[in-house]
Amino acid sequence: MIDFQPSFDGARVLITGGLGFIGSNLARRLAGLGAEITLVDSLIPDYGGNLFNIQGFEKRIQVNISDVRDSHSMQHHVRDKDYLFNLAGQTSHLDSMVNPVADLEINCLAQLSILEACRTCNPEIKIIFASTRQIYGRPSFLPVTEAHPLSPVDINGINKMAAEKYHLLYSDVYGMNATALRLTNTIGPRMRIKDARQTFVGIWIRQLLEGKPIQVWGGKQLRDFTDIEDAVDAFLAVAESPLTKGQAYNLGGSEVIALADLAKLMVEMNDGGDLAVCDFPADRRAIDIGDYYADFSKIRSDLGWTPKRRLPETIQSTLTYYREFLGHYL
Repeated sequence: MIDFQPSFDGARVLITGGLGFIGSNLARRLAGLGAEITLVDSLIPDYGGNLFNIQGFEKRIQVNISDVRDSHSMQHHVRDKDYLFNLAGQTSHLDSMVNPVADLEINCLAQLSILEACRTCNPEIKIIFASTRQIYGRPSFLPVTEAHPLSPVDINGINKMAAEKYHLLYSDVYGMNATALRLTNTIGPRMRIKDARQTFVGIWIRQLLEGKPIQVWGGKQLRDFTDIEDAVDAFLAVAESPLTKGQAYNLGGSEVIALADLAKLMVEMNDGGDLAVCDFPADRRAIDIGDYYADFSKIRSDLGWTPKRRLPETIQSTLTYYREFLGHYL
């Protein structure tokens, strides 16, 4: 890991969606670096927030249970902060198609409200926005670079695309310091596993540990995966660097693998289990993007970031974590 101590010791940090998967792992790292951390999370059951995610270091952070859609609350929270890691969002692609207005409110309108709070109350704050590879849609070439056309295939992708554009627009027009990280499939301890709302790997972990076969839809699709610790490295590198203002960066993984092969690897790492390759449900097939893996040469060139953990190591650490703490995530 890169030593970020000089930049974050004593830094005042706000993390929206801070009780979720990425937010809580980021908070753990920042707490170890001496930052003063405030987490904002709504703890809406269908989303990723979980108080157990901060178990063991909860006394080192401040937690505020509130909704990013509350503009008055956000004005208060951003006022004295040095960094905003803006991770709050609705992540389910299928839910966005079933309830598009809620997705619009959280992933688009609330993001604009957050930016307005920063512009009016703390325009010097550095903002790192968690964007997604979903904004590219179905790739027209691989690996996908940041120059790839943006053509989302679902409501979630459209709203996340708009939110990213807002962040970069505010950086360009108002001189604010905002950067977008386009995340691919981020996996590891503390991700949501009770269902597939956050990542399909989460529900696969649950199925394995409950002795049920992993259900693989399609199976031939190629994907890359980012270990959560590598993702945290990227968030901190972007926050620390003066080069990232107004930029968007892809993250990626160290390996590209077909989903059926990933399921086989997970069964092997679990020392047993089963998998079933199934046809796509119609609602899922309509919004599947096919093959996707990222070109992350831009962030490697600008910041020196590369994924360090191999996929088997990530799978093993994730399985180990949930074998111990499964009951807290169901």
